[in-house]
Parts: sequence; structure tokens; C-alpha cells
Amino acid sequence: MSVETIMPICDAMVIGAHPDDAELCCGGTIAKLTKEGKNVVLVDLTRGEMGTRGNPELRAQEAKLAAEILGVKERVNLSMRDGYINDSPEALIELITVIRKYRPKMIITHPHFERHPDHEASHKLVRNALFKSGLAKIHTEENGVAQNTFRTRKIYCFMQSYQFDRKPDFYVDISDVHDIKLDAVKAFSSQVFVPGYEGVEEKPTRLSSPEFMEELIARSRYFGGVIGTSYAEAFLSVEPLGLNSLSRLID
Repeated sequence: MSVETIMPICDAMVIGAHPDDAELCCGGTIAKLTKEGKNVVLVDLTRGEMGTRGNPELRAQEAKLAAEILGVKERVNLSMRDGYINDSPEALIELITVIRKYRPKMIITHPHFERHPDHEASHKLVRNALFKSGLAKIHTEENGVAQNTFRTRKIYCFMQSYQFDRKPDFYVDISDVHDIKLDAVKAFSSQVFVPGYEGVEEKPTRLSSPEFMEELIARSRYFGGVIGTSYAEAFLSVEPLGLNSLSRLID
């Protein structure tokens, strides 16, 4: 069977360094995609074991709940070392194997310029793995069966701590799913502010403050205002965006 005849089995793959990155940065976009019947796979590179609050086991439970809230049926954790993400040969093969397995039509991940070193490292790892996933001389297997090559040019970056270093390339209206996004974020009760959470005695962080949730909502509201809606999320495109017709922009 030729590579060209193998169809993608995943519409979108969202790759985050830690459990909760996807929800915080593009949870609304994920919810919108699943609401539209699209198949989204979430990939967490680490278990978040270096986080100040919570623990890997608890965060795994929270990640499962968040995925269910967003309508995501499959979530993968690669258990890379938190705080030390890199594009070593071992990490590349691991991610290439996942990309070739799901063959996503698009990939959404961290931008190249970010506050957390793991986030910047994740961007580099994803870009590197995606390119090498298309090289026939890089061999990977799944359950003992050799995988076919795969590559997509649809690579988009969500916004996280820092503003983008240029204007966003596009915005996604999440007005109808904003509440779902917030519920998914709140599923990570060990990390963000949730009234009554039993772990309130843990050391406070920026994410665990009520102000952080207010900032998250304010950012979505601002981006919504930019495009004339109530709430939105902003994205950069790694590759140039192209349309086969302007009719695609007609709502």
C-alpha cells in the first residue's frame, strides 16, 4: 500500500508539554472541533511531575476528566521528563511514532517563544519530529509493524504566557463553547483556582490564584472583541496559509 493511499485517522492533534497546557491555551478550539464531529487527539509530553502543586497520578485523573469534558476520546502521555524536554533521538522517535500512528491533518502546539523552557523545547521537538516523520529512512514501528511516513504542513501555535512576537494569523470564535473550556480548565483543580478544592493548603502559584482565571477569561474576551464575537482564541501558522477559494471566508 502506498503512503498516499493511507488516510489520516485524526483531524487534529494538540501537543502540549504538560497536562493542562492544551486546555488553558486552546480548550475552546478543541471543544469546537469535537462539537463539529472532528476527531481530536491530545498528546501530553510529560506527566507534569515537576509542578509545584498536585502529583502525576492526580494530574492524570484530571487530564482524563478534562478530555471527557472537551469531547476528546483519546489522550496520550509520552512520560518524557518534566523540565527537561529536548529533541534527543529517543524523544524524536517516540513522537514520530505517535504522529505516524494518528496521521493528523493538523497539529496545534506551543509557539517558539515562551516563558517556560519546556514550552519552547516542545515547539522545537514537534517541528523536528514532524519533518522527520516524513523521511522514509527513519524507521519506526507500532506493535512490531513498520509504520509509513507521514507529514502535514498545517502546523498552528496557540498563545500561552507571552504575547506572540507578531500579530496572530487567525482567531477562532469560541463563544458557544467558552463555558466548556472553563469547565475543562477547572478539571485541573490541583493547578488552577477552584473554590473548595481540598488541596488549598498547597503552596500557591500564579495559576492557582483567582486572578489567573480572570486573566484567562479576559484574554478570550479581548480576542473575541478583535473579531466581533464574545470570546476567541488566537493562533500563529508556522506555514503560509492558503485558500483554494475566497468562498471559504464567507460565513
